Amino acid sequence: MYDLPYYKEQNQQVIKDFISQYPFAFVTGCDAEHKPIATQIPVFIEEIDGKKILRGHMMKNTDHHKAFLKNDNVLVVFSGKSTYVSGTWYSNPYIASTWNYMSVHIQGLIRFLGDSELEEVLRLTSLHFENNDKSSTTIYDNLPDTFKQRVMNAIVAFEIEVVAIDTVFKLSQDRDAESYQNIIEHLKQGSHDGQVIASEMEKRFEVVFGKDS
Repeated sequence: MYDLPYYKEQNQQVIKDFISQYPFAFVTGCDAEHKPIATQIPVFIEEIDGKKILRGHMMKNTDHHKAFLKNDNVLVVFSGKSTYVSGTWYSNPYIASTWNYMSVHIQGLIRFLGDSELEEVLRLTSLHFENNDKSSTTIYDNLPDTFKQRVMNAIVAFEIEVVAIDTVFKLSQDRDAESYQNIIEHLKQGSHDGQVIASEMEKRFEVVFGKDS
């Protein structure tokens, strides 16, 4: 991950909102033989007794489940929209092109939960992703018991205690104001992902260049 201060997002609420907006995260680690493993799982973040906790569930007896049982150190990567940025858009076009993107990396310790806790995690998860709509047919409490019993035998809940959070919001903060505006205008005319990045850049213009720019 880039360790450049001008690419770091310092606003904790922005980071929390980013995790909520892009919850389908890569959960990575190493097994007992130090071989890398990874899976993609939707997770959500909570704060309990001053600690940040990621919650989710996964299939039992998969390679990643077995690996995390042996090694509880995990890296969770949340990736947002990204886009190509042409060097021809800079005030000095004789510079290499690049890629703008947003990403949050969380280091943590994973802990698997028991069957009684699985029920609560599934309840919280379904409510979270259904925007607390308790009338939804997919809410845990509204599902048939036979379905819940079959599914619950195949999955295990987990929580990840957050140890460290790092970010890269690489949005052309190292360019001059003219280049920055040119990039925004070009991205607005391109793909949806580019338009999202352009919108994020617009929000940060005054922070990067000051109100008088």
